[in-house]
This record gives sequence, C-alpha cells and structure tokens, in this order.
Amino acid sequence: MPPCNCCQLLAVYHWPAQKRRWMMFKASPVFEANLKATKPVVVNQGGTSSGKTYSILQALFVLLAAGTNLVCTVVGQDIPNLKAGALRDAQDIVRNSEQLRSLIKSYNKSERIYEFHNGSLMEFKSYDDFQDAKSGKRDYLFVNEANGIAYAVVKELMLRTRIRTFIDYNPNAEFWAHEKLHGQPDVQLIISDHRHNPFLSQLTRDKIEALKTEDLELWRVYARGKTGKIEGLVLRNWSTCPEIPEGAKYLGTGMDFGFTNDPTTAIDLYLQNGELWADELIYSTGLTNPDIHKALLAIGAGRRYDVVADSAEPKSIEELRRLGLPIEGAQKGPDSINASIDALKRYHLNVTLRSTNLRKELSNYKWKQDRKTGLTTNVPVDAFNHTIDALRYVALNRLQKPAPAPITVSQHFGPSRRPR
Repeated sequence: MPPCNCCQLLAVYHWPAQKRRWMMFKASPVFEANLKATKPVVVNQGGTSSGKTYSILQALFVLLAAGTNLVCTVVGQDIPNLKAGALRDAQDIVRNSEQLRSLIKSYNKSERIYEFHNGSLMEFKSYDDFQDAKSGKRDYLFVNEANGIAYAVVKELMLRTRIRTFIDYNPNAEFWAHEKLHGQPDVQLIISDHRHNPFLSQLTRDKIEALKTEDLELWRVYARGKTGKIEGLVLRNWSTCPEIPEGAKYLGTGMDFGFTNDPTTAIDLYLQNGELWADELIYSTGLTNPDIHKALLAIGAGRRYDVVADSAEPKSIEELRRLGLPIEGAQKGPDSINASIDALKRYHLNVTLRSTNLRKELSNYKWKQDRKTGLTTNVPVDAFNHTIDALRYVALNRLQKPAPAPITVSQHFGPSRRPR
C-alpha cells in the first residue's frame, strides 16, 4: 500500500479555512457542507451548475479514503444516466487528483467499481425495482438525480445503509423528497446554486442568470435552486425506449452547432409504425468541424448520414460538406420554430435511454409566460433546446414535405446500414 495520511485525512478537511492544506483537490463550499454533514440523510437541492453531484462525489472519495473496508453505492435511474453524469464526474475527479489516484488500487470498468488500497469500494449501480434494491448493504449511499428514481427503491436502499445517505436533484417540481424527507429531524438540507461553484466561467453564470428575462419560474429553479413547478412544457408526447427498432426508416440526423458554452449536438431521427424514434449521437462543447466529422465516422464507420443542420451556420455546413459529409441547411422560414414543433407533435416520440441530454431537455423545454398576465405564450423559452433544435431541423426538412430532397451520398460514408 502506498504511503498516505489516511488517519489524518478527514481531520484536515475540518480545519479552519486559514489553516487548511487541500490534500486531494480543489473544492467548493458545497463539498465542505457535505463532508461536514453529521445527520443520517443529506439532501442536496440545487440549481444547474451548482456542482452538487461533483462535490458529493469528492466528499465520498475522502470518506472512503479516510476509513477502511467501507462500501459506497452511487445509484442512478439507469446506467446511461450514470455514465453521462455521476460516473463521468467521478472519473474526472480521479483523473485530476494525483494523490487520490495513489489511494485507488483499481477500477473495474465492466462492473463500474473503484477499489481503494484500504479495502474501501465505490460502486455505480441502478435498480429495476424495490425487490432488486433489497440486495446488498453499504456504509454510504448516494442517490443521484433522485427525482428519476422511485421512493420504494430508495427506501429499501436506505434501510441497508449503515452511516449516511446523500441525495441530489434539480428542484423543477416537488416529489417524494419534499414529502418524505424535508423537515425531518434526521435530515440535513443543503440548497445550492451556480453562485456556490467557484469554478464556473462568467459566461456560464451570465447565461444562467439570463433565464430571469426569459422565465421567472425557470430562473428560480435553475439559478436559485428553489423548488418550482415546471408547467407549460412544449413537448409532452414522448417516452423512453431501449433502442431504435429493427427496420425503422432513417429520416436524417439533426445537428445544432455550438462551441464554447453551447454544445454541438447530433440526433438521429427514425420513423416506424407512425411513431418517431430519436437517438442522441453527439452532445459536446469545443468541437471543431473536423472534430464533428471524425466523431460521426467513429460512431458508425461506413454508415450513411443525411445531416440537416442549422442553416444560420453556412460556413460550418460548407466545411463539413467539403469533408465529405452529406449535409444541408434546415429550411427555416416565417414561424419555422412553431411549424417544426407542430410537426413533432403529430407523432409519439420514443427516446433511447442513452439519450440522456435529450431526455433532460424534453423535461424542461417550455413555453414563455407573459410577465404581466402570467399566461402562457406560443414562444418557447430559449433554453434547454440544443438537442431539440437538432430534432426540429429534421422535422422541417423531412416531416413537412411529401418526399425528402435528393442528397448525394459521399463515398466516405458508404451504403446505408440498419439502425444501431
């Protein structure tokens, strides 16, 4: 076992700020609040970019390193959500801390388990139902994005947790945590928002605060971490599915361009039996046009793409076309946003489980409210729409016309293949 100060590790994080020497990583006040929590249940209610998930994981890494033979279970609503959220954060924490890496013996990728030299374990799991949750015991439990997990499952997990349960969620509406946990004597409530995260860029902060001019309810929830009630959702006609069904007709791949603060997104859209099927391919910042081209090639070598992209980016469209990608601009016109939304509403939309960002946006994409009357308008809020814009572009060019325009397929992409 490599030398370390595990016996003193936890104490260091409880020193006064002027004395503290950070032993593992840079951290926020949300990290400290969770690490110093003493009640059996710690509920983290937070706005977007508050860093609550990241901070809880940092605290758990410290707690596991400071003890011996401890077990922590990190639970998500499903494995795709874990991989895109908490597990990705955990990997980033480990990657950026040399000392933490020295304390970890191994990581089992298939089982998603970190094992420490001191015998402690951090595992990432999801549970099908409350019966499934009855298996296994642990010292620490972290229920990530708890409003996507049934209380019956969480209750069984908490009953089998010895020391402490951590819970986090965005408070877009009341759910079982408000009814079962808030105000209870053995529960500590931590409310955070982007102002508690010292590592955000000012551009990101400004974007979050700008919600106040778009929709006060969204601003309360995502900029201040207050419990809200998301009403007036634009698209309610959707549900999840495991994968794209065999034989579904490929309509196209919608693409919305981003770079620094907004992500570039790409969504496959299919049609079968009068229903739409969507699959998220790309959701990432910092991608150049060659990066986008390489990413699509890596997703499916030899598959055929028909990309419909944001026509407001003609330079990017032309660059991708010259790289060999069959691509065209979305045919925008007067009221094209509402026209494409109406086209999507004519079908039931099935969204694959791995499309985690699309699922989150569909749960938050809403109509603006008139500030004076409080009435819902027919204009969507310009937020939570990066993947949805990609869907709209395909709808504009493929669902409003009797037949798609002919597209020349590049030899770089080869013949069509069945959906993944």
